[in-house]
Amino acid sequence: MVFSDIFFLFWFLPLFLILYFAAHGTKLKNIVLVLFSLFFYSWGEPVWMCLLILSSILDFLNGRFITKHRGEKKAVLGVVMSCVVDLGILAAFKYSGFAVESLNALTGLSVPVPQFHLPIGISFYTFQSITYVVDVYRGKKAQTNYINYLLYLSMFFQLVAGPIVRYGDVAREIENRSVTTSDFSRGLVRLIFGLGKKVIIANSVGALAAQFLTFDKVPVSVLAAWSGVLMYSLQIYYDFSGYSDMAIGLGLMCGFHFPENFDHPYVSRSVTEFWRRWHISLGTFFRDYVYIPLGGNRRHQMLNILIVWFCTGLWHGASLNFILWGLYFAFFLVLEKAFLLGLLKKIPRVFGHIYLILVAMFGWALFYFTDLSKLGACVGTMFGAGGVPVTDLLTESSLKGSIWLILAALILCAPVYAQAEKAETIASRKSGVLFGMIGAAKVILLMAVFAVSAVSLVGDTYNPFLYFRF
Repeated sequence: MVFSDIFFLFWFLPLFLILYFAAHGTKLKNIVLVLFSLFFYSWGEPVWMCLLILSSILDFLNGRFITKHRGEKKAVLGVVMSCVVDLGILAAFKYSGFAVESLNALTGLSVPVPQFHLPIGISFYTFQSITYVVDVYRGKKAQTNYINYLLYLSMFFQLVAGPIVRYGDVAREIENRSVTTSDFSRGLVRLIFGLGKKVIIANSVGALAAQFLTFDKVPVSVLAAWSGVLMYSLQIYYDFSGYSDMAIGLGLMCGFHFPENFDHPYVSRSVTEFWRRWHISLGTFFRDYVYIPLGGNRRHQMLNILIVWFCTGLWHGASLNFILWGLYFAFFLVLEKAFLLGLLKKIPRVFGHIYLILVAMFGWALFYFTDLSKLGACVGTMFGAGGVPVTDLLTESSLKGSIWLILAALILCAPVYAQAEKAETIASRKSGVLFGMIGAAKVILLMAVFAVSAVSLVGDTYNPFLYFRF
């Protein structure tokens, strides 16, 4: 199940909220949340719920074991066991097929390729499990109530696609929390706007990307290739950030304060800045649990960056293009560490921004095509290889028909909503009438976004979620 689904919006969520707020006390609320989370996760694939529960039991017990033997050498066994088992399960389901295919290609063997169906969200909850066990080993307090730990790992808000929440971020709220009217209101607003980003913008530009980036036949035009990569760059941002907004909003509605996962990455002026703003929870995971333990900035910095970004690419998918994608960004990060970042700070901001957008777009092209021959065809077409025409009537017509949506998508990459909230705060201090007018306009806009999103979900069969497979 995903958030951008009619059943979730009109059946699952209302019933959950009714029972959640009818439950008296945090303990009973936790039980309601666990039951609904397990139902949410098992929707369509109930067998994978057993894997999630198995992982939660293992890491809960290892947390207790580490606490019991804190200060002793044997405490490290709990960390090793959790990492080996959790990462082993992830590797078996996600990477075994890729490993066998690579072995066959390198050796000429014909070893049968395992055909595993990837459990939903396994990459996200595996990393959450690891952060918990490692943090307990580092001195953080372990959870002593299994239901509370299962709640942390299985919360449907962020189970499927993050953000990757560390136990310390929500430990206090798992034990005791309350929902204020302000938090519920902000959460609802965040949920609806996130839904709009996913359904209205991401799905629409994604359909255009799929139309323009078909390279099974002769490429159409230079305009189609550039437009396709741009549309996909917008799609992956609005798709994933919209889902993160919905997760954070749902958390607020239930008393949880999750960390931000996106901070307008396309306004960046360098790759370094971009990756501080994009998928923040994943970036901080690799920083704190891989990069710093390897030595961070203190020793072998460039090598550490390459290792981290190799792992980042591999985390996104068991395919050569994802590994190359990770190393592609590692190259620019190393370049910026060496000298480029200093140069970018000296030149006008607009040039740094253009540099980042171009680097990001070619990076997303590499991310999109698992078939590298199609990637080559796309990049070649972008630069007119083979004498393809600059433009074509079909692409022009499609772009003109969606011009207002595309413009809105480009504008909303900037912190427009944050500026609107500041204006609303200022208005509340200066004029009650003006504040009331802004509030009424905001309610009307929210209702319109929700209505258009709901209608789109009913009438549109194109509703992918790009990070669902990770």
